[in-house]
Amino acid sequence: SSSSSSSSGKGQPATRQAGGGGGRGAGKMSSVGSGYDLGCNIYSPDGRVFQIDYAGKAVENSGAMIGLKCKDGVVVGVEKLVMNRLLMEGSGRRVHPVGRHAGIAFTGYVADGRAVVSAAKSEVENYDDYYGVDMPPHVLTERLGHYFHAYTTYGGYRPFGLATVVAAYDNEKGEAFLHQIDPAGTHYRYHGCATGKARQAAKTEIEKLDLSSLTVEEGLKRIAFIIHTIREEEKDKPFEFEAGWISKDTNWEFELVPRDVRLEADKWGKKRVEEMEMEDDSEDED
Repeated sequence: SSSSSSSSGKGQPATRQAGGGGGRGAGKMSSVGSGYDLGCNIYSPDGRVFQIDYAGKAVENSGAMIGLKCKDGVVVGVEKLVMNRLLMEGSGRRVHPVGRHAGIAFTGYVADGRAVVSAAKSEVENYDDYYGVDMPPHVLTERLGHYFHAYTTYGGYRPFGLATVVAAYDNEKGEAFLHQIDPAGTHYRYHGCATGKARQAAKTEIEKLDLSSLTVEEGLKRIAFIIHTIREEEKDKPFEFEAGWISKDTNWEFELVPRDVRLEADKWGKKRVEEMEMEDDSEDED
């Protein structure tokens, strides 16, 4: 062991493969980060924190999550992959109200998501108790961003394998806003956002939409359509379409989309994809 430590160079982690993704068969990224990926408090020579990169991979391997800011509110939808056909519908939800005026959705590790939902509820309740008003969307997002970031700065912690979107109403500005937080705690406000599996393809589809003219009901159908567009039905696991929205029709309260409305949107999205595939096939034949 003394020879291995001396050969790694003074002040540098040993290059021996060990825990946290440095073992054999852990993939290309792990072999590159070997020795520098043992904790989130270690920078690699090129300035990367590999544990945060790995948390991002956990998000990329999860179902797609899409949020849209429409003309009358905000709608979010999640492709909740069903890992076991024996699970009851609605088990392990990915979309949660965290206050009357706010809700969050997540994709990634479900257990990490539950911790973040609990933290968000506490922040909203404490803000209301202290100030007597609803927490603004940007304040909730900033506090959750700090919460995420704290788990990237200590050696005994690991980053959340999670990406989260916040949909909430701002009383002062009189409209609802959409924010996204990544595993590093970085957060931005969006007109439309996508993360999880095939996020780039989903973003490309979002950019084609005229969000300023869409209602949340129409936005819900577009989200279902995008999810079916980026899926590979032969390879991908079955999924449950989950969604939540906040709009003038909900009296600016965040609500889970009713089951019948979700199923109708999901059916519309799937049918639309099939119609487009048939059109493409007919053009190829011509």
